[in-house]
Amino acid sequence: MKAFVSILLLQWSLAAGPTFAQAYPPNEAGVTMGHWHLNSQQVEANKKLFVALGGTAIKPGDFEIVRFPGVAVFLHQGPGTPPPTGGTEGTVINHVGFIVPNVAEAVAKWKAAGVAVAPGNEGRTDQAWIMTGEGLKVEILEDKSQTIPIQNHHVHFYVAESVIPEMQAWYAKHFGAKPGKRGRNQAADVPGANLTFTKSDKPTIPTRGRHLDHVGFDVKDLVAFAKKLEAAGVPLERQIVARPDGSKLAFIKDPWGTRIELNERSKPL
Repeated sequence: MKAFVSILLLQWSLAAGPTFAQAYPPNEAGVTMGHWHLNSQQVEANKKLFVALGGTAIKPGDFEIVRFPGVAVFLHQGPGTPPPTGGTEGTVINHVGFIVPNVAEAVAKWKAAGVAVAPGNEGRTDQAWIMTGEGLKVEILEDKSQTIPIQNHHVHFYVAESVIPEMQAWYAKHFGAKPGKRGRNQAADVPGANLTFTKSDKPTIPTRGRHLDHVGFDVKDLVAFAKKLEAAGVPLERQIVARPDGSKLAFIKDPWGTRIELNERSKPL
């Protein structure tokens, strides 16, 4: 286990430099969106898909990473890590989302590259859906004013309707997320991502062990951030580990089962 953690930290620290991060400037709480971590047995297929969508593939260590404005997608099957137990549907994170200037044009290009794309709900032309072979559900939305081909847009949580206000408030309190609405849904914004909260008619399960094992947020000062969390009753699931270059990481989970990695990067953009 110690050997695996050492390998993981080495890979992560190599990925922490300016060739990796495309994070947005942090908010007043020192937080910005960081990454999605996909536990994957189909690394090459997933890399090909995300590159076709417009991401940039890098490999600073043993991790395969595809970066987009606002988020990096980690593709990893760690030594001794069990295969994912399922995709995102049925978990607290139902899907994630990108935004493009023109859905029809993007879909045509992706289909030409061999990407399977499903149409929008109820005939919507400003929406499309993509599913990885291991079950990461990805929503594509349109913003005609956007000046870049693709960027990260949202993480969409499905929980019981009764806890949505509490969840929105939790991310506002601990991550400085700005409460609001996205369409008919309650939401909260952090730099680089909208956190959207929708009612689920069925119980949802934690993310750990699934294809999308966890999401990551970058923070400016992890030690101070962790102290605030612990003082507020949010324990660390994995204690802070520091690297010689000054990079640090830790893990927590929210009360609804979302596993969250916290990263302080030594060389953020």
